[in-house]
Amino acid sequence: MATTAAAVWGRAEQQDFRARVRGCLLGGALGDALGAGGDGRTLAELREAHGPDGLGDPVPAFGRRGAVTAATQMALFTVDGLIRAQVRRDTGAWHPPTDVHRAHLRWAATQRDWGPDERRKDNGWLAREEWLYARRNPPRACLTGLGDDLLGTLDKPKNPDAADSGALVRSAPFGLLVGWEPQLVCQLAVECAAQTHGAPAAGLAAGAFAVTVHGLARGGSVEAAVAGAVEQLAVRPGHEPVSEALGRALGAVREGAPDADRVTALGAGEDLAEGQLAAAVYCALVGEDVRHGLRLAVNHDGPSAVTGALTGALLGALHGETALPPAWLAELEGRATVLELADDFSMEMTQGAALHGPAESSPGWLARYPRG
Repeated sequence: MATTAAAVWGRAEQQDFRARVRGCLLGGALGDALGAGGDGRTLAELREAHGPDGLGDPVPAFGRRGAVTAATQMALFTVDGLIRAQVRRDTGAWHPPTDVHRAHLRWAATQRDWGPDERRKDNGWLAREEWLYARRNPPRACLTGLGDDLLGTLDKPKNPDAADSGALVRSAPFGLLVGWEPQLVCQLAVECAAQTHGAPAAGLAAGAFAVTVHGLARGGSVEAAVAGAVEQLAVRPGHEPVSEALGRALGAVREGAPDADRVTALGAGEDLAEGQLAAAVYCALVGEDVRHGLRLAVNHDGPSAVTGALTGALLGALHGETALPPAWLAELEGRATVLELADDFSMEMTQGAALHGPAESSPGWLARYPRG
């Protein structure tokens, strides 16, 4: 994409793309922050605390309103890895799973270290953001899978039995590679999921989520984007749990007014990747607007931040950043970082040739995203 950016991307297309990238990353963070206030509490407890409709606006979590969890932290490092893959391509090295893995290892360091280690020359700018050095309920499989430098692969995945949503919630950025074909987006997401989550459904759910985001970022409807994801899954062994979950999500739209019971029945009540994906797709399909879709996503007995993050990423990619609730954005932790990273990603994907090449590169860009 970088070599043909000038020919492919007109100004209007670049602006639309940037709005969807911002929408996806900010929307995921907003859903994550809204759900963080409900994590660990049952629907009955949420209704008792916040009224019959349950959690309706961000409430304090981790000591403040608008705080995000590890889901947002890891998604940001996924973006960092994808940018670096493009930058490193000039050297003749091209293996995006390796670059994403290195980025997630930098995230893992934020979970161990008290702050940025200035001795690390490969940190770039994101790993120097001090607010990211906080443990926010990281999934166990993510910590163990990234506990050493060994790269998990499809043949030898890390944590072969890990079936939770830990890989799923960091996979929206793969879908923002709109210049890629859907099957390559799916493959990359599945390969990167294996770096921490080895259960087939966990990886395939990540692939399906990425392809759904991809369809939305290209301007499609939720229904068409999900259909594209199901098509990609159909050729992959072990796809049935994920395909069936997505089928149930599409079918539930016709079963009556959306409510917490319907979201729970789709799988929101437990932390299994395919159920969380189905619940988020349903909330994105029936949400009257972003606020309504996110409120629907976080009010249940399960991991509210996960369902919220997934739903927010879908709705943000669908509608763009201006559809997000301004009052929630005003309090969002790390908003400046998310916006800066989103704009860097958009710039790299649309104007990368002007930033770096085999012969000449912007020193400032390589300082932000070292080839390492």
